[in-house]
Amino acid sequence: MVYHWQSQNVKLSGVDDMVLLPKISEDAIVDNLKKRYMDDYIFTCIGPVLVSVNPFKQMLYFGEREIQLYQGAAPYENPPHVYALADEMYRNMMIDNENHCVIISGESGAGKTVAAKYIMSYIARVSGGGTRVQHIKDVILESNPLLEAFGNAKTVRNNNSSRFGKYVEIQFGTGGQPEGGKISNFLLEKSRVVSQNKSERNFHIFYQICTGATAEMKQNLGIAELDYYKYLCHGGNNHRVDGTNDAHDFQETLQAMNVMGISSTDQSNILKLTAGVLHLGNISFKEHGNNAVIESQEELQFPSYLLDIDSSQLSTKLTSRLFDSKWGGKSDKIDVTLNKEQALYARDALAKGIYARLFDYLVKSVNSAMVTNIVSNNTGILDIYGFEIFECNGFEQFCINFVNEKLQQIFIELTLKAEQEEYVQENIKWSNIDYFNNKVVCDLIESKRPPGIFCVLDDVCATMHAVSNGVDQDLQMKLNAANGTHQHYQQWKDGFTVHHYAGIVNYSVRGFCDRNRDVLFPDLIELMQSSENPFVRSLFPEQLTAGSKSRPTTAGCKIKTQANMLVEELMKCTPHYIRCIKPNETKRPKDWEELRVKHQVEYLGLKENIRVRRAGYAYRRPFQKFLSRYAIITKETWPHWRGDPRQGIEHIMNKVNMEKAQYQLGKTKIFVKAPESLFLLEEMRERKFNVYARVIQKAFKKYFAQRQVQKQKEEACSVVFEKKQRRHFSINRGFVGDYIGVENQPALLSLIGKREKVVYAEHVLKYDRTFKSARRDLILTANALFLIGREKIKKGPEKGTFKEVIKRKLELENISDIALSQLQDDFVIIHMKQDYDSFLELIFKTEFLTVITKKVKEKTGHELPLRFSNFMDFKVKKDGWGGGSIRNVKFEQGVGNKATLKPSGKVLTVSIGPGLPANTRPQATSTIRTTKNRNNNNQSQTARPKLGTQSRIQEIQSRPLPPPSGESSAPRQYGSLRNAPPPPSEPAPPNQPVVRQSLAKIAGTVKGKDPSSRPRMETPREMNKPPVTIKTPPMPSLTLPKNGQAIRKVSAEKAPSNPSFMNPPSSGVSGEKRSSKPIPGGGKPRPAMKPKPSLPKCRALYDYQAQDLDELELKEGDIIEVFKEDDGGWWHGTLKGKKGLFPGNYVEKL
Repeated sequence: MVYHWQSQNVKLSGVDDMVLLPKISEDAIVDNLKKRYMDDYIFTCIGPVLVSVNPFKQMLYFGEREIQLYQGAAPYENPPHVYALADEMYRNMMIDNENHCVIISGESGAGKTVAAKYIMSYIARVSGGGTRVQHIKDVILESNPLLEAFGNAKTVRNNNSSRFGKYVEIQFGTGGQPEGGKISNFLLEKSRVVSQNKSERNFHIFYQICTGATAEMKQNLGIAELDYYKYLCHGGNNHRVDGTNDAHDFQETLQAMNVMGISSTDQSNILKLTAGVLHLGNISFKEHGNNAVIESQEELQFPSYLLDIDSSQLSTKLTSRLFDSKWGGKSDKIDVTLNKEQALYARDALAKGIYARLFDYLVKSVNSAMVTNIVSNNTGILDIYGFEIFECNGFEQFCINFVNEKLQQIFIELTLKAEQEEYVQENIKWSNIDYFNNKVVCDLIESKRPPGIFCVLDDVCATMHAVSNGVDQDLQMKLNAANGTHQHYQQWKDGFTVHHYAGIVNYSVRGFCDRNRDVLFPDLIELMQSSENPFVRSLFPEQLTAGSKSRPTTAGCKIKTQANMLVEELMKCTPHYIRCIKPNETKRPKDWEELRVKHQVEYLGLKENIRVRRAGYAYRRPFQKFLSRYAIITKETWPHWRGDPRQGIEHIMNKVNMEKAQYQLGKTKIFVKAPESLFLLEEMRERKFNVYARVIQKAFKKYFAQRQVQKQKEEACSVVFEKKQRRHFSINRGFVGDYIGVENQPALLSLIGKREKVVYAEHVLKYDRTFKSARRDLILTANALFLIGREKIKKGPEKGTFKEVIKRKLELENISDIALSQLQDDFVIIHMKQDYDSFLELIFKTEFLTVITKKVKEKTGHELPLRFSNFMDFKVKKDGWGGGSIRNVKFEQGVGNKATLKPSGKVLTVSIGPGLPANTRPQATSTIRTTKNRNNNNQSQTARPKLGTQSRIQEIQSRPLPPPSGESSAPRQYGSLRNAPPPPSEPAPPNQPVVRQSLAKIAGTVKGKDPSSRPRMETPREMNKPPVTIKTPPMPSLTLPKNGQAIRKVSAEKAPSNPSFMNPPSSGVSGEKRSSKPIPGGGKPRPAMKPKPSLPKCRALYDYQAQDLDELELKEGDIIEVFKEDDGGWWHGTLKGKKGLFPGNYVEKL
C-alpha cells in the first residue's frame, strides 16, 4: 500500500481540508466526503475539527507505522487522522501546561466509541514509561472492554451502541507520563435490562456469560440457553451479531477485571448478580382474585440462591408493599397486596436497580485502579451516546438527545459564537457570519422560567402514587399547556414532538413518569440489605428513615445536573472536536446514502464552520506565550525580550519575512491566518533548537569518546608495559579494529562464516621456514584467528584470476602463548599447542594483543601467556618425510626505526634501533578546549597517526627480501588503509554512553524494524578527526508537503432491514433556521487462567543507565525476560513488569 507521502504519483480524492473547497455548500461538502469515503479515506478536516465517516469495516492505517508517522508531526504534514488530533492535543497540553479535551459527537452508529478508543491507545503508546505508568495505561485501555460489556448493546442503528455516557480524564505528570485518571458515567439506559425494541439486544454481558462461561460456571450460575431467559427475548431471537464473538469477548472482560484489581471473589459476585438479574426476569405472576401470586415457586430458587436472600422474603416483597399510614397523630404500617401489573413493575425495578448499582461499582473499581494524588494537567475524552431516533422514542431517547443538544451548544459557543466575539474584542477586522444557535432548544427542555419539559415532568412525578394509571396522559396535557406555543415544540397524538438541532423527534409519553421517578421501593432495598453476601449489601448502603418528607431526586434532574456539570468541565479545557458521520443504515462498507449524509452535514453545522474558519485565523496566542515559544528564532529576542511584547513579535515576523496580511496584532493576542505560516515559525524554531542541540551533543560525545579512547590506551599499554619498547606513533593513536573493511567484503565474510563477528582485522606479513614473506589478511573473531591468502585459479572459465582462500585457521583455545621481542619491532610468534606456529609481522601489534587476550579469556576463561625475549623459536610446518623442524629468531640493538632482516640457515637476525622506553605511557587527552584552540591545532593533531601508519606500511613493502612464493604474484594493493568501519561489538564497560535517536524512530525497533538505524558510537579514528567549528547553515525557503491519504480494504457485514423510521428525519424548525430449567448448584466459580508462555532470560553483566523513556535501566545481576534479540545490538524485553529496550552487549544469556 503506497501512502501519498511516499510518492507524488498517487491518486488524491477530494481535499483533505474542506476549508480549501472552491465552493462552500452542503452539496459540495457531501460530494467531497463521498469521494474520499469511496477511496477509503475516512478522515477529513475543517481546520482543527476532524470529520470522521464510519467505514463499517476495519481499516489498516491504525498500526505502529502510523503512530510513528504522526508522533511529533505538524498537523498538516500528514493526511487527516485521529492520531494527528490526539498528538496535537497531547503535545499542546505539555507545551502550554493547560487541560485539553476532545468532544466526539454524532448520531448513534457514527463511530464515536471507536474514535475514543484509538485516541486512548495512541496516548498510551506515545507517553512515558515506568511500572506505575504502564499500570495506568493498562487500566485505561482495559476499561474499554469491561465497561462496553456492561454498558453497550446492539441497536437497530449500531451493533455496539454505548447505552451510557462516559467522560475519561487521563491525568499526566510533569514529564508527560500518565499518573492516574477518572471516569465519569452518565445515565445508564437500565430500562434495556427488562425490555428492548424489536431487532435489538440486551447488554453484551448477558450474551457473553451464556456463551463464554465454563461448564462449572454455568452449573454454579444456572446458565442455560439464551432463549430460556425472558429478558433476552423482547427484541426477538436475534442473539447473534455479525462480527461479534461473545465467548471471546467474555474472556477479555474477565481479563479486564484482573487488570482493574478486582479480586476473584468479587468477580464471582459480579457474575452471580449478572446471572441473578436474568433469573429474576423469569419470575412470572398470575392473578388470584385481584392479587398477584408467583406462578411457580421453583422460579424463586435460583434468584434467591444467587442473591443470597430468603426465597419466601423475595416472594413477599415482589407481591406486596408496606405503606406508612398516619391518622390522628398516630402512625401505622399497612401491608398492601399488589396486582399483577404492580408485581411485574416491582420485579423489573429490582432487576434494574441491581444492574445499575453493579455498573456503578465497576466504574468505581476502574477509578480506584488509577487514583492519584498528583495535581497535574489532564486530557479528557468524551464518548457519549449519539443522537437517536427510533421507531418508539421514550424517556431514555429524550435524555440522550438533550445531552447531544448541550454538546452541540458547546460546539457553537466555542467554534462559531466565541470565535467571532473574540475578533471583536481584540479589534480584529471581521464580518459576522450567521448560524443557528440551538440554545433555544436547550431552554425548551431545561428552563425553569418559563417551565421547561423537565420541570413539568418533575412536578407530575411529585404527585404520583404507586403506579398511577393516567399519569402519562396528565403529563401530556400539562406539557401542551406549558409549551404549546413554543416554535420548537409540537403536540402529537401519543406524546409530543421536539424540533431538535438534528431533526424532528416524536416522543411517546408512555412510561415517561415511571422512568423519570426512578425510585426503588424501600421494601426491595430492605430485601437486598438482608442478603448474607456482604458484596450485595455493599451495593445498597441506604439508611432508610421512616417518615422522610424529602422528595427523591428524579432521573431527569440527575441527567440535567450531570449535563451542566459536564459542560462546565469541558469549558475549562481547550477543546478539540471530532464530528462523526454515519453514511448508511445498512452497516455495510461503501454504501452511501446521499440524503442521510446531507442531513448530518446540515445539522452538524459543517458549512458554517468552514465559512468561519475560512474567514478567520488559524492560530491565536497571547503575546507573552508567543514570545516565549518563538523568541529563539532571532538573537535579539533570545533568551529574553526586555521591551514591549508587540515590538518583539513584530521583530520576529520581520525576521522570517512574514507578510502583514498573514497576521494581525490584537489588544492582547497575535492572530496568524494560515496554518502554513505557523508551520514556518515551527520549522525555524525547530532548526534553531537543532543547532544548539548539535553543539551540546558534539561536546558530550567528544568528551565521552575521549574518555573511552584514553581507557583503551591505558589497557593496551598495560599489556606490554615495562616489557617491550614502544614505537613513537603507536602510543597515542586511536584504535579502529577493522583496518581492511571486512564488513564490506562479502568474499571474506563468506570464508569466515556469516555468524562470525569480526573484532579485529589487519594486513600482515607471514614468514615461512626460509624466512620468505607472504601477505595475508589477519581476521580475528570471537572463536578463531584466520589468515586469508590469495591463490591463482588454474582451471575453468576464471582461469588466471585470484580468489581468497583460508590459508590457516587458528582456534583460540589451541593457542598456547604469543612471543614478542623486547625491542620496538612488529614481529609476533603465535605458538600452538599441538600444531606448527605462525611467525607474523603486523603494524598494530599492541591493539592486536589487547583484543586477542580479551577474546581468549572470554573463550577459555584463562589468561593468554605473553612471552618477551630477544631470542625466540617457532615450529615450522612439516613438508614431506622428516619435516617439522625448529627455526630461531634473534633480535639485536641496531640503528634507525626500520628493521633489518638477515637470514642465515635456520636463524633470522632482526636488527632495529631503540624505541621509546618500555615504561612509556600514553598522554592524557584534554577534553576541554576552546573552539579557537581546536581550530588552530587541527593540522598538528591529525597528521601524526595517519602519516606514521602509512610510513610503516611503506616500510614493509620496500623491505629488501627475496620474492615470496607462489601466491605473492597476485595483483594485490597494500599501499593504503581502507575506510574504517564501526568498532566491534564487544562487552561494553559499565556506564558506556549510548547515543539514541528520537522515540518515534525507536518505536520501530520494538515492532521489528531494523535496529541498525540507531546511531552508532563514533569509531576511535573518527573521534581523532580534527574538530570543526559548527556553522549555522543558511535557512532555505520552506515548503509544505502535499497531503493525501492511504487506501484500505476489509470485508463487509450483512445489513438488516431498513424500516421507515430509519429514514433521515425532517429538519423541522431547526432546519429552517439553518437552511431446560437448570438445577441449583453451589460453590464459587473461578475462571481458569491460561498459563503464560515462558520466555528466554538473560543476566545483566554491567549497570546501564537508561537514556530514554523506552529503555530499561539495568543493575548488575538483574534477570531480564527477552522478547526479541536483534543483530543491531538493541534487544527488547521486560524487567520488573516494565517493557523496553536494552543493549545486548551488557547481558549474557542464561
